[in-house]
Amino acid sequence: MQYDKEILRVLIEAGCEGLSVQKISRHVHNACNSLFNPLSQSDIHKYVQQFLLRNCKTDISLVEKTKKGIYRLNVNNGMTQQLFLQFREDKETVEEAPEKDYSLDLFGNLDSDV
Repeated sequence: MQYDKEILRVLIEAGCEGLSVQKISRHVHNACNSLFNPLSQSDIHKYVQQFLLRNCKTDISLVEKTKKGIYRLNVNNGMTQQLFLQFREDKETVEEAPEKDYSLDLFGNLDSDV
């Protein structure tokens, strides 16, 4: 599901420190909400909360709880290492070459008039 991928993306960006459930749900809401598909913040928060609780039950789970309400990806899980690599590859392909400036010079060449 789209929310699951977004939760994992946010946790990858958060790194070893992790994020609170509230911040994760806010990021997911902002990423998935649109004009034609409005979403409720409370519904997203409940979904994120359930996803995190469901995926942090064991020591080899995908997500681990560091403090009360703070979650991060479990670095001891092999799938997490793969997610980090995929995220880096996706981030590198998104970077584009800078655009050329095709705008016209408003004042022309001022040095030639003098």
